[in-house]
Amino acid sequence: MKPARLPAALWLSSGLLLALLYLLPHSAGLFAWLFPEVERPLYTQDSFASLVLAHLLLVLASSLIAVLGGVAAGLLASRPAGREFRPLLDSVLAISQALPPVAVLAIAAPLIGFGEWPALIALVLYGLLPVTQGTLAGLASVPDSVLEVARGLGMGRWRILWQVELPLAAPVLLAGVRTSVVINIGTAAIASTVGARTLGLPIIVGLSGFNTAYVLQGALLVALLAIVADQCFDWLAHRLSPHVGVEH
Repeated sequence: MKPARLPAALWLSSGLLLALLYLLPHSAGLFAWLFPEVERPLYTQDSFASLVLAHLLLVLASSLIAVLGGVAAGLLASRPAGREFRPLLDSVLAISQALPPVAVLAIAAPLIGFGEWPALIALVLYGLLPVTQGTLAGLASVPDSVLEVARGLGMGRWRILWQVELPLAAPVLLAGVRTSVVINIGTAAIASTVGARTLGLPIIVGLSGFNTAYVLQGALLVALLAIVADQCFDWLAHRLSPHVGVEH
């Protein structure tokens, strides 16, 4: 069993994110020096900490729904009874990924109102494909010989699924979840165009007001948040590897 020690890259990225959250409210002088043409160089309409929290909550909610839906769809399509629906599932997922999040927001906002709900729908649709593909690829990677041994030991199909297939498929499945979450962290910034409170607010306000300082402040936080999330999944993948015999 590998030690649960956090990697240096995760400590570094987390430290940079926390330091940026602390220093940004006190950095008006720095941004005034960097952007002397900007009248208000520091975004002060919301606290950066509250925006990070709101951004994370939106990403977590959408990712949870996408993971549950994507894993369920992948499991269904990988079973003998559901394989005939695989082409339909692939088509639906391709359409959901092809639709730009901005288009989904533009359609959903007039129908269900502005705020977090249209953003949640757009992020769930955008996050389904990587999770479903990861589930299907992970289950397909389980060797037939292992399944035959499990059946020979008298294990039923549900026991084989939970005790053999899913543990062996976990690294590939986790890679799909990782891709989905990291993409949604960046995509969630667009949700501010329909009134959702995210780190996209300073970016949207900055773009509309030609304020590059605001755009930079929001973009730095979004980028660091995505890096921290990616490093967390990398650490989790290393923690899972001893259980599936993967060497790093």
